[in-house]
Amino acid sequence: MKLIIKTQGTLAIYEQIVNQLKSAIISGELKAGEALPSIRALASELEVSVITTKRAYEELDKEGLIRSVAGKGFYVCEYNTDYLKEKQLMMLEERLNELILDCKRVGLSKEDIKEMIEALF
Repeated sequence: MKLIIKTQGTLAIYEQIVNQLKSAIISGELKAGEALPSIRALASELEVSVITTKRAYEELDKEGLIRSVAGKGFYVCEYNTDYLKEKQLMMLEERLNELILDCKRVGLSKEDIKEMIEALF
């Protein structure tokens, strides 16, 4: 699995890590029981601080998506994919709402937004 960090953007780096790992779990790319890279290894691979990857793993652990096994590392937990998909849809709706508000602020009409989406899709 390859994580991609965008330095310019609205999401913090740890949030990008969390979102990409969630997506990998939902899609089945990461399976229940599968080991994740160590905090240090992931930080090194992504060229970010250990604190950033630790925060991402803590967030995923809080949500019950991964678990820490003392002395062994982090592992993907059993999960409810329908619940995760619903949470992800809610997050996407929130982000889309923010983008629509930004579009309205610069004077774009509903048709302008639709055309932009069609062109980008």
